[in-house]
Amino acid sequence: MAGSSFGKIFHISTFGESHGKAVGVVVQGCPPGIEMNERIIQKALDRRKPGAGPSSTSRQEPDIPEIMSGCFKGVTTGTPIMILIRNRDADSRAYEKNAAVFRPGHGDFSYQAKYGIRDWRGGGRASARETAARVAAGAVAAAFLDLYNIEITTCTMALGGIYADHFDPVCAGNSWLECPDPEAQKKIEKKISQVKAEGDSLGGIVQITARNVPGGIGDPVFEKLDADIAGALMGIGAVKAVEIGSGCRAALMTGFENNDQITEIGFETNHSGGILAGISNGDDIVAKVHVKPIPSILKEQKTIDENKNETVISTKGRHDVSAIPRINPVCRAMTALVLADHILRQRAVKENRHP
Repeated sequence: MAGSSFGKIFHISTFGESHGKAVGVVVQGCPPGIEMNERIIQKALDRRKPGAGPSSTSRQEPDIPEIMSGCFKGVTTGTPIMILIRNRDADSRAYEKNAAVFRPGHGDFSYQAKYGIRDWRGGGRASARETAARVAAGAVAAAFLDLYNIEITTCTMALGGIYADHFDPVCAGNSWLECPDPEAQKKIEKKISQVKAEGDSLGGIVQITARNVPGGIGDPVFEKLDADIAGALMGIGAVKAVEIGSGCRAALMTGFENNDQITEIGFETNHSGGILAGISNGDDIVAKVHVKPIPSILKEQKTIDENKNETVISTKGRHDVSAIPRINPVCRAMTALVLADHILRQRAVKENRHP
């Protein structure tokens, strides 16, 4: 299946389906000597684990990673790292009666058009279950980035149309929702309960910040750092838009307002999101993702079956009300993978320079 690999030097390939035996990833290009064990990967997986928080699915997957290769005595060896995460709580019964019906908002219709066959059990390969493999790979990338003191954090800036008006990173770190505004979180939790009772779902906005990224990372023209970050984040199933820095607001500004003026101590503002001309400038890299509502809802919707017969569908099963906050660690992972790949590219350029 094309499209299951990502990265050039720090390269990953994920595998597995939602209701198959397992999901997993093969990581290639990670340098040797990086501290790595199952506990490090488990810590990352616990943040996206099903069943965490009132908006989450009731599916209870332990998400226990098994490192099958590429590590010895607690460090990476420089050889391919294979990480396996077995599916322990898959239940396909709720999907059987709609096996021949296309679910609105899902990849059923497009997968059928492309392959002529699809795994209807929980969405198969198109399921968000696949992102567990990305998070595992992202944990390896983050361990490499620790060498550069690079830290990647996320916070929930909006959910269900309710926006965080205040930004308290301590609050975000202590919140199951990763919301930086306690008052906004109370409103969001109330909205989640209301929408869940109605059998519907919610979307929102997540902000990703990468700190201590050195200047000079990224390539000009077709392989810009911001383009690769945007592409990586858009590659997450529920993401429908990505902004870097001021993003869409930049279109409403004048040049004077949008330019980050430079002083001897650095940039006065960060409208660029830490990237200029596709190359990092040493400031914080800031991106936002706009996440669509979960398409699996109890409300009846019009659709067709594989024979084009019109029908209605109510998607029963175990589903999240919102992809947030379980998508947050996926955003961190994809950002880490891009930065690890670009830093290794930059290292390769420096090592190949003529004396």
